[in-house]
Amino acid sequence: MSAPRMAVSNAPAFLTVEEAAELLRVNRKTLYEAIRLDQVPGVARLGRILRIHRDTLLTWSLGNSRPALGDTKS
Repeated sequence: MSAPRMAVSNAPAFLTVEEAAELLRVNRKTLYEAIRLDQVPGVARLGRILRIHRDTLLTWSLGNSRPALGDTKS
């Protein structure tokens, strides 16, 4: 059985890529690629570790000056 889905209200202030992908309902690899292309706001890099600020991610909308996930056109 899979683990229960994370509720937004119970989510920590900084999310792992896996948690953020679950919250956004996208594949983890898709999110890693969008982060690599600097398309995701609120990303903190701590050496090789990535964390994503939950509140920034939740207020991010597709019209906010950055391309949508997976959109490589600039």
